[in-house]
Amino acid sequence: MEEMGAEKRRLVVIGGGIAGSMLAKSLQFHADVTFIDPKEYFEITWANLRTMVEPSFGERSVINHRDYFTNGCIVTSTAIGITETEVLTADDRSIPYDYLVIATGHSDPVPKTRMERLMEYQAENEKIKSAQYVLIVGGGPTGVELAGEISFDFPEKHVTLVHSGSRLLEFIGPKASAKTLQWLTSKRVEVKLEQRVDLNSFTDSNGSKIYHTTAGESIKADCHFLCTGKPLGSEWLKGTILKNNLDGQGRLMVDEYLRVKGRKNIFAIGDITDVPEIKQGYLAQKHALVAAENLKLLMAGGKERKMSTYKPGSSTAIVSLGRRDAVAQFPYTTLIGFFPGMIKSRDLFVGKTRKERGLQPR
Repeated sequence: MEEMGAEKRRLVVIGGGIAGSMLAKSLQFHADVTFIDPKEYFEITWANLRTMVEPSFGERSVINHRDYFTNGCIVTSTAIGITETEVLTADDRSIPYDYLVIATGHSDPVPKTRMERLMEYQAENEKIKSAQYVLIVGGGPTGVELAGEISFDFPEKHVTLVHSGSRLLEFIGPKASAKTLQWLTSKRVEVKLEQRVDLNSFTDSNGSKIYHTTAGESIKADCHFLCTGKPLGSEWLKGTILKNNLDGQGRLMVDEYLRVKGRKNIFAIGDITDVPEIKQGYLAQKHALVAAENLKLLMAGGKERKMSTYKPGSSTAIVSLGRRDAVAQFPYTTLIGFFPGMIKSRDLFVGKTRKERGLQPR
């Protein structure tokens, strides 16, 4: 345990998403923490799509960093470099560290302030409300959940989902995919598989746009949403001391303690790691908690052999389908409907996530 009055170790956390926010909050009273993020807020990302159909939902799911991170320095900038002793930022700062945690997840250009982000959701909501025909491109969890949200809140809308793969939700099993397709079809969502659409090529028709798929089909749309994968937030690392710690997919290679391999004082958590598991928010938070325990131990002078190991998560996944239903893949069964919906879809774990950061659930 640290002696009273002993100087705290300098910890720099890069990235204010699910993992980075949890770690910064957990260690703010155990180290001299500098928290680097290009935006001023943390966002519960799996609630984004609900916020598009109900903008007021964002009042709880978009949270200023300072609301939960009360004891440390926040640098609202982008990290652009790492040396053996410092982190360099886009606003010309050099921030020294004893320990470093990288949690930059996926690249997603979003506004700097919470208010600007909430205004974006309001604009997306207006787009949906004023449209009769909605096109969604991408059949992963984002595209499927958005189709579910729109079809539930606006059943009068004509929603078309185009996906290049042979089945929806390819990150989980075919049984869950088939059940999801059946559910969407029952809600009058038109699903086109093994097709692509060029969003830059369309013809006008009485104020609507007509898009054409690679299979030669036509899709009428008043607005569209691109729900394909986002690139990893690791491109900037290629010019740093960690350039050789990236695997072929741009992920940071970590050991069982979530330290970057070959590094004693640099950790990586969340989607940017090469941990072999489905990339999900609740697992990113588990990364943060394991890394936080290990950092506490090391900063207090504990022995490395007492560090906690991280065991990759199971193949459990829950994808929300509107406000009542969900599809859930558990290790031994796949369920769809009201029961898995009770687990996730009503509140999307927003209250739980807020509580974990010391905030009121509502």
